[in-house]
Amino acid sequence: MTAAPVTAPAPRAFTVPRLIGHTWLLTGRRLHAVARQPAVIAGNLVQPAIWLFLFGSLFRRVVDIPGFGHGSYLGYLVPGVIAMNAMNASMWAGVAMIEEIDRGTLNRFLTSPVSRVALMTSGVADQAVTTGLQSVAILLFGLLGGAHYPGGIAGCAAVVAAGVLLGTVFGGLSNAMGMLLRQREAIIGFNVLFMLPLTFLSSAFMPTALMPRWIRVITACNPLDWAVRAGRSALTTSPDWASVAARGGGLLALAVVCVGISVATFRSYQKSV
Repeated sequence: MTAAPVTAPAPRAFTVPRLIGHTWLLTGRRLHAVARQPAVIAGNLVQPAIWLFLFGSLFRRVVDIPGFGHGSYLGYLVPGVIAMNAMNASMWAGVAMIEEIDRGTLNRFLTSPVSRVALMTSGVADQAVTTGLQSVAILLFGLLGGAHYPGGIAGCAAVVAAGVLLGTVFGGLSNAMGMLLRQREAIIGFNVLFMLPLTFLSSAFMPTALMPRWIRVITACNPLDWAVRAGRSALTTSPDWASVAARGGGLLALAVVCVGISVATFRSYQKSV
């Protein structure tokens, strides 16, 4: 069905305070909608718990492999599950954008004086909040299972931040796909195609020292692995903060690029309606 023509108001000057204020209000709207769906909240918490304890139990003896270099597999696994969950949850952001289009909500916003950039950044902020809360929950699940975090609060904060940045990367890409393709099937195919390969082409489950050389080469370019290794290093007794900052900086730069792409695709959609 062809979208109804939209008569937009005269554009207002872009200002950072206006962008922040509109992003805050639109993010609150999205989070309020999520809070009214307790089944969704429960599902978002149960799934990573299943991953954590299922994989933690299934592969717990791999720490006995010479060269593994970690005493507890559950403790080793926590940063990997946080990164995997952040990527998986954020990859569905485009579906929410498509639903906004199908319901006509997005077009109605276009007739209002709301910041156009805020319409996209609010989706990123919404994903960041939910990803952060899920990451904290996974850390707590790990504690309940017997994992230890020698890096303390600072290390845990770094793990959560890495997960949020990774989620922003894939959330921005998913939003861009939603704007360009406007098909749920495309988002589902994107998830199926990249979710497991990117996870297993990282150190989420196994140290890179035990991987074949060709996988190590791919892993070095995998943003999911950047988040995993940054978080895992931050949780050690003596974190290598320079390494954590370098990988975190790479994730931040990539997140800015992906959000920029999503904003550009939104402007393309705005011109088409």
